[in-house]
Amino acid sequence: MNSRRNFIKKTAIVGAGISMIPNLALGAVSKENQKLKLAFIGVGLRGTNHLNNALLRKDIEVTAICDVDPKRIDISLKMIADAGCTKPKVFGTSDYDYKNLLDLKDVDAVIISTPWLWHTKMAVDSMKASKYTGLEVSAANTIEECWDLVNTHEATGSHLMILENVNFRRDVLAVLNMVKQNIFGELLHFTCGYQHDLRHVKFNDGKTAYGKGVEFGEKGISESKWRTQHSLLRNADVYPTHGLGPVATMVDINRGNRFLSLTSHATKAIGLNKYIVDNGGKDHPNAKLKWKQGDIITSTIETSNGETIIVTHNVNTPHPYSLGFKVQGVQGLADFDYHTQRIHIEGITKGHGWESMDAWFDKYDHPLWKKYGDGATEAGHGGIDFFVLQAFVESAKQNIAPPMDVYDAAAWSAVTPLSELSIENNGEPQSFPDFTRGMWVKRKPYNWIKNTY
Repeated sequence: MNSRRNFIKKTAIVGAGISMIPNLALGAVSKENQKLKLAFIGVGLRGTNHLNNALLRKDIEVTAICDVDPKRIDISLKMIADAGCTKPKVFGTSDYDYKNLLDLKDVDAVIISTPWLWHTKMAVDSMKASKYTGLEVSAANTIEECWDLVNTHEATGSHLMILENVNFRRDVLAVLNMVKQNIFGELLHFTCGYQHDLRHVKFNDGKTAYGKGVEFGEKGISESKWRTQHSLLRNADVYPTHGLGPVATMVDINRGNRFLSLTSHATKAIGLNKYIVDNGGKDHPNAKLKWKQGDIITSTIETSNGETIIVTHNVNTPHPYSLGFKVQGVQGLADFDYHTQRIHIEGITKGHGWESMDAWFDKYDHPLWKKYGDGATEAGHGGIDFFVLQAFVESAKQNIAPPMDVYDAAAWSAVTPLSELSIENNGEPQSFPDFTRGMWVKRKPYNWIKNTY
């Protein structure tokens, strides 16, 4: 723990995240004595993960926290005290007490890690309060909410960063490096998604063994209090950004390219019912519920530059964790995830078969991971949480556009309502709004690769 603490304190002032920001003095080093006054709205499991990483940095002062669950407040205050930091102001006496937090002058930036239905309204209020806003995924539930985020940013000038940590995954950044160096040739097609068995998360009453509960809503704990309800009421890809965010970066969405249209289809919805019957019995009240969300949802996106992207959502069936990345260009392709890492490049790999990506990952490893990877791996999710927080903090301290901005938050999150409409209308194509209002044509891509610090 000490080695990790020293590592993060040492690297906090380096400015790693700024190497991704275009049209600026890349890699600007922050002043060592400059502290970001940071507040947290939502300190559940995800919020306390961000809090833990923030407490390891010398350039952050946690000045306020907010949560309506007193138990989460107590856990957070103990974490802060154990880190030897000053007790922050505490909010959470009502659903809207977060607005009093946003009134504080000693808050420069806010990280929002609350249930999905609160994301947009809290982010909008945060930007209106002139706070640099970090928002967990997904950023919005409806097209109207997507526009609310964009309109508020443009009206206030306050920045928002969508905290999509998979964009910083080591293999993702290595393949992005390969894309930018034209290893695959002109790009054609991608697959990605979110395939993660979350039945144990969606049903848990806190009394039965973890993973065997069949309760949700008021009787549930953690995400089962709120996440499961979406599966009951919505037939949509409600969680698209883990897969789509990295792919959108590879094809420069909102920066010379944009999403044009989407079609979606859903399978029958039987996985959650089977889980309830298997673990709670066929006579359990929840076994009588009719679930709306199809067990597997498949969406196909077309871009203005002529690429296609298949996005899969599958969280209600037995499935090892997989984001299912595939990058196909005219010169070759890569098929990679935790369980599969293979590549075929015409004229380079042998014959028509696959080749392991080990040597390719070594050669094209991102500069940030080469320099900080060994210490970052303990920061959460294999190290990617270190890099997403680093990018947010350095962008916020300089009050500049983040690497994944409000237009990305809107475009990536729009998959949810558009997929819902397409499924309702038998797979009818749905058009993506142009959240940049035509500016995607001249906006320059972020330089995710250049190491300038």
